[in-house]
Amino acid sequence: MPWGRPEPSFRPLPVKSGATLSLSIEPALLQRLVAALERLAPPPPAPPSLDGADAFVWHPAPVPRLAPVPVVARVEISLLQGIERQKDILLENTLRFSRGLPANNVMLWGARGMGKSSLVKAAHAAANLAVPGSLALIEIQREDIRTLPELLNVLRASPRRTLVFCDDLSFEREDADYKALKSVLDGGIEGRPANVLFYATSNRRHLMSRDMIENERATAIHGQEAVEEKVSLSDRFGLWLGFHNCDQPTYFAMVEGYAQALGLNLPAEALLAEAKEWSVTRGGRSGRVAWQFIQDLAGRLGQAT
Repeated sequence: MPWGRPEPSFRPLPVKSGATLSLSIEPALLQRLVAALERLAPPPPAPPSLDGADAFVWHPAPVPRLAPVPVVARVEISLLQGIERQKDILLENTLRFSRGLPANNVMLWGARGMGKSSLVKAAHAAANLAVPGSLALIEIQREDIRTLPELLNVLRASPRRTLVFCDDLSFEREDADYKALKSVLDGGIEGRPANVLFYATSNRRHLMSRDMIENERATAIHGQEAVEEKVSLSDRFGLWLGFHNCDQPTYFAMVEGYAQALGLNLPAEALLAEAKEWSVTRGGRSGRVAWQFIQDLAGRLGQAT
């Protein structure tokens, strides 16, 4: 025995060559052990459900879930002025989809404050009014676009038809999230589920800034091919709806429509004069500016909206 090494206080049991040791456990005891381990382990999370509401917000982390929205912040579709053509096209596309017919993904692009996101929410409400409970609206945040394939896998198993909506969608330089959106809109081996449409709003027609496109053209070996690869993302939307700055008569029509809907009693000349002054102080005219003016006016008149 080497110097300084203590002699072990135990010795292994001798086992003959070819023999095996077996540990016998009573079946009842084994079942009790399994039951105890199951009680200690947390139950698996329930899969996200589209029951109980017509609108949801997608939260991919820490546990994927669809948070219901009891009351959607929206305006009636009849109050949206100056966008009659866009309104008719989007409403028809949404109604077809809610009735189980083929429809297109939609890109709403253009001037700020002209009712792009308001029109999406209003069309969803109008479709559910025509076909009650037929359509769910799920909002996905821009920073969660990379989780869109995961969301579609959740929705693929649902019998309910769904609009996935991303507001103010755009991509910056070195941003590769557009590839996830591109693959689920029109590509991939699984393809987009038949019960899902994607609606997006953006201030940019091609979802990317001009300097991002120009940078691709300047740095790539085949510049035009790199640009086409990025610009082709917007081609995956079957419908493009453009929104442009409104003129003064359209702005006045918006103001008068909101005032009438809210029952604001103010002479027409005074109403339009104040609306014009408000637009000058805001540096432009739009549906958002008209609604902000009406909110201010209602507050000054002491009337709830």
